[in-house]
Amino acid sequence: MSSNRQLFLQHVAQTSPSPIGLEISRAEGVYMFDADGKAYIDMISGFSVMNVGHGLPQVKEAINRQVNDYMHLMVYGELIESPQVQYARLLTQWLPPALDCVYFTNSGTEATEGAMKLAKRITHRSKIMAANKAYHGSTQGALSIMGSEYWRNAYRPLLPDVHHYDFNSEAFLHAVDEQTACVVIEVVQAEAGAMAAQHDWLLALRRQCDAVGAMLVFDEIQTGFGRTGTLFAFEAYGVVPDILLLGKALGGGMPLGAFVASHAHMQLLTHNPVLGHISTFAGHPVCCAAGMASFQYLVHLMQANRLMDQVNRKATLFRHHLQHPAIQSVHHAGLLMAVALADAETCVAVCKACVAAGVITDWFLFAPHCLRIAPPLIMPDDVIETACKLILQAIEDHS
Repeated sequence: MSSNRQLFLQHVAQTSPSPIGLEISRAEGVYMFDADGKAYIDMISGFSVMNVGHGLPQVKEAINRQVNDYMHLMVYGELIESPQVQYARLLTQWLPPALDCVYFTNSGTEATEGAMKLAKRITHRSKIMAANKAYHGSTQGALSIMGSEYWRNAYRPLLPDVHHYDFNSEAFLHAVDEQTACVVIEVVQAEAGAMAAQHDWLLALRRQCDAVGAMLVFDEIQTGFGRTGTLFAFEAYGVVPDILLLGKALGGGMPLGAFVASHAHMQLLTHNPVLGHISTFAGHPVCCAAGMASFQYLVHLMQANRLMDQVNRKATLFRHHLQHPAIQSVHHAGLLMAVALADAETCVAVCKACVAAGVITDWFLFAPHCLRIAPPLIMPDDVIETACKLILQAIEDHS
């Protein structure tokens, strides 16, 4: 009889020549456990999904309650479903007043797609601007604004009138003009190795968008929900977008994305044409119930335990322990950290050694020489110290 590994390789579509290939049987807190019971420290949080850790009882209870009430009812946006309504209300209570209307999607990349459509609908323009080394998803619209020709080229032709410029550059600012529908930007470029926007540059970008009537879209899919040391990364800059993209941790471990804008702008999707953006499973009630429970727990930790202060303190603790001659630099925004090594080959070897030692980590799409550290925000200090020791040993063995 075939093993699960054999079935995985034969019947599940692969996205890389050599997947990690661990068979995980359960996950709890900051750990994942394989079929043999071996524990692995989760240092990537399912790519910034499990910000409050695995197996949160409140999330499981919310899922079970909602499953017992109902699951899928009808295409999104037609019936009043309490989990959608209540989660949208809760989210907007923690966002600036201009971001008061939520369109739930199935994923972050679908949020990107919806935001681009909305921006075109608002402005009646087609030009879209994005940054080099940016990642906003893999569907064809989102792929069109991905900041690397390496990933775009195999799937051309893509969307026309998409323009890329370097992050934090003057050329980017000058290119935003009266033909621009929207600028889609990460406040912190995650896949570039946790590269943050310069404060003055982001302010100038906001002013330029206002001057020419372009929509400013912030992608907080990977950086939202406390990852960078504020609830949303843009809060640290005092700059508010016209459209906000959410995903990953939004669903508390269930698939969920969203784009958020003003109610007035969202109403443009209701006519000319009617059903201007529609999806069967978007905002699934079980996913919304899970996401809301997770977000409520995150808010509790923020208010009761000063979680955002803890995120920044833990980032400092990581930097303190990650000292080695082979480490060239450490870029970070809160607990989104990029540990730069000599080259991509070294980083891959270190990642594999970390997995063998019981630490799950990875590299970055546009910074393949950098080790990714993005653990659950609740990771205890002693586990951080243990993980750092294992990472340093892996670096020592491959330097």
